[in-house]
Amino acid sequence: MSKHMRLIVTVLFAVILLLTAAITKFYSDTGKSTGEGAVKIDAEKKLGSDPMGNRIFEDSSGLYGVIDSNERVVIDPQWIELKFVGENLCMVSKRLNGKLMTGCIDFEGNVVVPMIYRDIIKQSRGNFVFYTAYPAADNSCVLYDIDFAPLFRRSWDSCSLTEDEMILTSTNGTYIYNVDYTGLTLKSADINGIAFDCEYELNVRNKNILSELDPDMLDAICADSGRYIEYAFTGSREYLSDARTEEKSVFTAIFPDDKKILSKKLTKLSNIIIHKTDSDDEKPHYTVSMTAGTEIVYADDEDKPHTLEGSYRAVVEFCGTSSNDLAAVSGKFLQSSPDYPKPPEPENDTDTQDATAAAVE
Repeated sequence: MSKHMRLIVTVLFAVILLLTAAITKFYSDTGKSTGEGAVKIDAEKKLGSDPMGNRIFEDSSGLYGVIDSNERVVIDPQWIELKFVGENLCMVSKRLNGKLMTGCIDFEGNVVVPMIYRDIIKQSRGNFVFYTAYPAADNSCVLYDIDFAPLFRRSWDSCSLTEDEMILTSTNGTYIYNVDYTGLTLKSADINGIAFDCEYELNVRNKNILSELDPDMLDAICADSGRYIEYAFTGSREYLSDARTEEKSVFTAIFPDDKKILSKKLTKLSNIIIHKTDSDDEKPHYTVSMTAGTEIVYADDEDKPHTLEGSYRAVVEFCGTSSNDLAAVSGKFLQSSPDYPKPPEPENDTDTQDATAAAVE
C-alpha cells in the first residue's frame, strides 16, 4: 500500500471514529431529557405502567422517573413521589424549601400543574374523576378535572364531600353541588353582599338559573346589585366604578326629582330575588329585585324637617352568557316618590257650624 493510500485510509478511519463518538454523545444527551437514551434498570425497580407501556422506575438513590417500552428515559429520576394521572401526565413531588410540594408534569417535562400543593387527592363518582388540590400556603382548595384542567376559575376557602354532594365555600358565600357519574350540578347558592353597613344575602334555588349562572357570575350579580344601591342613595357614580356595566347602561337614583328630601339613608336590604327576564337581544337577561329599607329626612311646606321610614322595591337588570361578558344594564326604584303621610283632611263648614252651635247650647 502506498504512502498516499495509507494516508487516505488513516483519515477515513479518523472521520469514522469522530462520527461514532458524535452519534454516541447525541443519543446519550437526548436520553437525559427527551427520552432517546437507553438505561439499564433492575427489573425489581420497575414499578407501575400506563396504557402506553411507559413505566415508573426507581434509581439507586430512591428517586423516581419514567421509561418507555424501549427502556428509554422519558422523565428523569428526580422525584420523591411519582404516579401516572390523566393522559400523558404524571403527578410528582419533590422537596422545595424544606417542604414536600406536589404538582403535575407532562412527558416533555413541562409543568402542567404548579408545584405549590401540599396534597392532591383523586376523587371519583362512577366515571366522573376529579382532583382536590390543597396549596401549601393556606387552607384553600383548587379543583381539577381528570386531565388537570381547572373545574373553576378560582380557589375555594373550603371543600367538603359527601357521597352525593360537594359543598364549596368562599368569602362570598356557599355553593352546593350534586356530584354523580355525570359530573357536578349546581344545587343551591347563598351569596353574601354588603351595601354601606347593611349586609344582605342572595339565595338561589331555581334550577334554570343555577344551570345558566356559574359562581363567578352569581358573585358578580350579587355584588353589583349592592353597588347600584349605594349609587342610588348617594347619586355618586363612583360607587359603580367597580361594577360591570355597558356604555348604554342606565341607572337612576332613588327619588331623584323629589326636592323635599334632605337626606336618604339605607337601613336594610331584604327579599332579594333573581329571575330570568325576556329581552330583545340574543343574550340572556336576569333581574334582581330587592327591598330597601330607608330613612328619609324631608322638609314640609313650612320647611320643618321630618323623618320618614319606609321600604321600597328596586330592580337591577343584567345580561350575559359568561363571567367575561356579564354586565349590569339598568337599575331603578319602582316608586317615583316616598310614601309621605297624608295631610289631615280639612273640616267642612257644616260640621264646623254644628260643632259651634252645640258648644253655645
